[in-house]
Amino acid sequence: MNLSSAISLACLASAALLAGCRTTTPAYEQHARDRLAAAPSPSPSLNSQPSTLNSESPSSDFVRFAVLHHPAVRAAYDDWRAAVASITPARSLPDPQFTFQADITDTLMTFMPGLMFDVMGPGKRAAMGREAAAGAETAHRAYVAAVLRVAAEARHALIDLAYVEQSRRLYGATIHAIDETLALTNAGYATGRGMNASFAEQARLQNEAARHHAHHAALDDQLVATRARFKSALGLAPGDADPPWPDPGLTATTLPPADELWRRTAAANPDLAQMRAMVDLAVASVEVAQKSGAPDFSVGAMADLRANPLMVRPTATVSLPIWRDKIASTIAAAGARRAAATERLQARELELASELAQQIFMVRESDRMLAYIDRTALPNLARTLDSLEAGVASGASEPVAIAETRMSQLDLQHERLDALRDRENAVVDLLLLTAAVAPADFNHSSQE
Repeated sequence: MNLSSAISLACLASAALLAGCRTTTPAYEQHARDRLAAAPSPSPSLNSQPSTLNSESPSSDFVRFAVLHHPAVRAAYDDWRAAVASITPARSLPDPQFTFQADITDTLMTFMPGLMFDVMGPGKRAAMGREAAAGAETAHRAYVAAVLRVAAEARHALIDLAYVEQSRRLYGATIHAIDETLALTNAGYATGRGMNASFAEQARLQNEAARHHAHHAALDDQLVATRARFKSALGLAPGDADPPWPDPGLTATTLPPADELWRRTAAANPDLAQMRAMVDLAVASVEVAQKSGAPDFSVGAMADLRANPLMVRPTATVSLPIWRDKIASTIAAAGARRAAATERLQARELELASELAQQIFMVRESDRMLAYIDRTALPNLARTLDSLEAGVASGASEPVAIAETRMSQLDLQHERLDALRDRENAVVDLLLLTAAVAPADFNHSSQE
């Protein structure tokens, strides 16, 4: 084999070897990959059916199904995967270039293949890698925020389902009580006792009955809309099979003290976590901008395979970042973006303080109403009912008074249900602020 053939083979072998090279993974990239591998992976299926769920499943199972199957969570997860995968290209050297040059007149005078390598200035690749890692952290926080929003929507939908089902039962009982009272009033009217009062009472009760029948019919329509909302919250399309419809009941959720809620909000709120990640990204961008004043290099060599003796032509280039105003403006722009990110974080902290106080007020207002109904109003009506039943037995009271008292009890139960729904919706919003609305394994990732 002659020298020119040997050099050609060496160039080709070098190119093939370099094409298969792998770089050492830095700690910041390995951390991002480990976090991605540890996160629960959303289901890739677009038509997953909740075969593992039934109407007796706890609410947490439905919420978990939602965060594993909702397309918003899958989209955020894929954005996160893409951001993590982008770290390696950002920190890597540019690809080497195979070069070729020839001089041709009537014949081929020179034939010079070669290799060129681009080499960045000191620390520039590491800074770009850290910037990409900060971008991956921002994408991770966006994924966690998407999980929490979907979980909160699923919980709100569960509350609506429970509210509608309990309202339908209460309205059914109320209509029965009104019909009973109306029958007793009609009996009094027929006997001629208290004719004027009975006629007025008849008209009032008929109006009440019509109003409650209308509400009951509207609840049937509301149930259809609420089930559609719940199905969407689970990540199921309108054409998918219906999930099992839960009947979770509506009970008051226990909350920690207000100062503990604020501590958790400051530490784990998804908006704050995402904004802190954006501040870190802006800081990393400043570091990259500061490296813009360092020159970049290209080195390589070409060999003339037709020359005898062999001629090798080394080549090198260096960038000249001489425009100081351009470099200064690049660094200033990155610094301004960092300041803006920090100020947006501070503004969001102020907003969250107001939102937290508002949600706590709504919970406490509902608690006061529930305490009034449970401890005062309903017990008083129960004692009144006992007195009226005793009066009927002795002839001192009319049966219609008993029926009206039972109607008053049902009206209070309606008010109690409304207050409980408002309270639980406020509780879900509070849990969202504290990043505690998703299943436990997702909550762990939100608080890292």
